[in-house]
Amino acid sequence: MENLQLTEKLNKPSILDLEKEDLNKIVAESGEKPYRAEQLWRSIYKECNLDFSEITTLSKNFRNFLSTKFRIGTLEKKIHINSIDSSTTKLLFGLNDGELIESVLMRYTSDYGKKGRKTACISTQAGCALGCTFCATGQQGFRRNLTSGEIIEQVLQLQKIALKEDLLEVEQGKRKKGEIQGITNIVYMGMGEPLANYKNTIKSVKNVIDNSGINIGSRHITISTVGLVPQIKKLSKEKLQINLAISLHAPDNKTRSETMPVNKRFPIEELIDVCHYYVEQTNRRIFFEYILLEDQNDSLSNAEKLGKLLNGLHCHVNLIPVNPTTNGVYGRTDDNANRLFQGVLKRFGIPSTIRVEKGIDINAGCGQLRERVLSTN
Repeated sequence: MENLQLTEKLNKPSILDLEKEDLNKIVAESGEKPYRAEQLWRSIYKECNLDFSEITTLSKNFRNFLSTKFRIGTLEKKIHINSIDSSTTKLLFGLNDGELIESVLMRYTSDYGKKGRKTACISTQAGCALGCTFCATGQQGFRRNLTSGEIIEQVLQLQKIALKEDLLEVEQGKRKKGEIQGITNIVYMGMGEPLANYKNTIKSVKNVIDNSGINIGSRHITISTVGLVPQIKKLSKEKLQINLAISLHAPDNKTRSETMPVNKRFPIEELIDVCHYYVEQTNRRIFFEYILLEDQNDSLSNAEKLGKLLNGLHCHVNLIPVNPTTNGVYGRTDDNANRLFQGVLKRFGIPSTIRVEKGIDINAGCGQLRERVLSTN
């Protein structure tokens, strides 16, 4: 009987997969007052309640009605680890079908008198089909897209952690009550290719930015892509003031195709053309992610090619030291070489940042924790 009840619960759809308008219909069907839809929305997205029993502002009858049709949380927390310096928390979640995904919360120290950022890095797929050779997720293959609810729940799970930390700082006198902020930024840079799961990714963004819920500003959300040209063009029409990050990782077709098979479908010339189109349509700067791979793409001649390629494009380059992976073949470029590479870009007027590394000691690179867990089983 207990197993049957568990199976029935697991088979119920997640209410997180619904849009706000859907909740209005559910409330009408239940016979409750229309304002209950907004109350339900806030209870889930603002207060991060992931079980109907936690929403005590709703009547017991209404909660029972909801629980017969839906559930909220579907992710099972398998591992929760923190880096030695406490700047990074990584969660490994189990899905209904046994798949594993990862989410990361990264904390950045305060500057200019402001409280530091807390960035949630979330996954959009279980695995990835694009096969980038330096990426742990790419080495594991693709299994399925995540639903919008599974994407959103990652944010809610990390938000609960972030808000709990803020409240503790209030109690300790380190933060004023009015300064509780929780997560400040979201990056779609975890496992998978967000634009290959376009519909659910965009749906999750729209739920996340709703001002009566999680309420993360559009300009604090970044979607990363390896460069799916048709989807980038489609994204330019969404009228979302989000940030777009392109995983470039090489300045020419030969070098890029060696590490990123997608380049054979969408070569660099086509990708850069659509980037210019995106900037023209949105008036938004594009971020280029460039993972530095020793003796592969980190030479000064590579830097010169990159400077010429991006010259005249409204952009910023993030230079990223590679995260080591079990099956990876690339070494890490040393700090001096990183700075020399950056210096060449500066000569071409290309702004860049060498990314601050987070969570190396806890395998915080996307796919690394799943890889570690599966290799020990």
